[in-house]
Amino acid sequence: MRKITVGLLVFPRFQMLDIAAPSDAFAEVKVLGKEVGEYEILTVGTTRGPIQSSSGLTISPDRTIFDPCPHFDTLIVPGGLGVFDILEDTTLTDWLAAQGENCRRIGAICNGVFALGAAGMINGRTVTTHWMDAARLAAMFRKATIEPDRIYVKDGALYTTAGVTAGIDLSLALIEEDFGKKMAVDVAKYLIVYLRRAGGQSQFSPLLDLQVESDTPTAAVQGYILGNLESELTLPSIAGKMQMSARHLSRIFKQECGMTVMNFVNDARIDAARHQLEATDLPLTEIARRCGFGNASTFRRIFGKRLGISPGDYRQRFHSEDMTI
Repeated sequence: MRKITVGLLVFPRFQMLDIAAPSDAFAEVKVLGKEVGEYEILTVGTTRGPIQSSSGLTISPDRTIFDPCPHFDTLIVPGGLGVFDILEDTTLTDWLAAQGENCRRIGAICNGVFALGAAGMINGRTVTTHWMDAARLAAMFRKATIEPDRIYVKDGALYTTAGVTAGIDLSLALIEEDFGKKMAVDVAKYLIVYLRRAGGQSQFSPLLDLQVESDTPTAAVQGYILGNLESELTLPSIAGKMQMSARHLSRIFKQECGMTVMNFVNDARIDAARHQLEATDLPLTEIARRCGFGNASTFRRIFGKRLGISPGDYRQRFHSEDMTI
C-alpha cells in the first residue's frame, strides 16, 4: 500500500481550517481507498509547545522545525493572521527553503504564500492567494506573477491557493494526482463539495475598489458612470459629459485608477448586476436593462466570460431571501 507523508506547518495564529480541511480530505483516502494507499499527516510547529490558532483553538504539533523530521513528500503551509509575524524568522525561512529542495511538492493555502515568498521560493513563479491579499503580495514579491482570480495555481512542484476553503480544492487536486480521478471524486462526494468549483475568486470579491480622492476629476467620472450604468456609455460620450477630450480622460483615468475607463464601466456593470442577482428576484432581462447590458443574451455572455459562472448559477449560490434594495 502506498503511503504519502504530508507535513503541515503551524505557527501562532494560523488558520485552523487551512490544516483541518486538507487533513480530513487526505484521511478519507484510507477509508475509501481500502488498500490503495494512505496519507501520513504530521504537524510541524514553528515553536515548542501548544500553538494557538487564529480562532483560539490550540493544537500540539507532532514535532517542530527544530526537531529531526521525516522526509516529507508534500509540505503544506497554511495562512492566517499570524503569517505576517513570521516573515522575518530566518530559522523558519531557511527551513522552508530546505524543504522546498527536498519535498516532491510544496503548497501554500491562502496567505501562507507570503511565507514561501519570504523564503525566496516564489521568485519567477506564478502563484495566487486570497483576493484581499493579492495586491500586497504583488507589491512585496515583484519577481512573482500573481493570478488573483484563480482558486488554485500549480507551477511545477509549487501549489498555491485562494482563501481558506480553497485548501479543499488543493487537497482534491493532490489526491487526483496521487490516486486518480475516481478517488478524488469519491472524496469530494463524501465531503459534499465540488471536485472543481466553477469560476474564480472574482465571484466572491468586488471587481471595483474605489480609492480615488473624492475631489478629483477621476472621481467625478466614476460617479457619473456609476449613476448612469443603464445608459450607452462610450469613451467619447463620457468625455463629452466631463467636458474633456477622450485622450486626456483616458490618460488621467488610467493613471489614477490603474485601469481603462471602459474596463471600469464593464466591471461596474457586473458588480451592479451581482448586487441585483443577490438581492432581488428580477428577471435577467430587467437586470440586463438596468445595468446597461442591453439584453439578457449579452448579459449572460459578458457575465460568464468575466466571472467564469453564469448569472443563473451565481444567483443560486449567493441569493439571499433577506436582502432588499
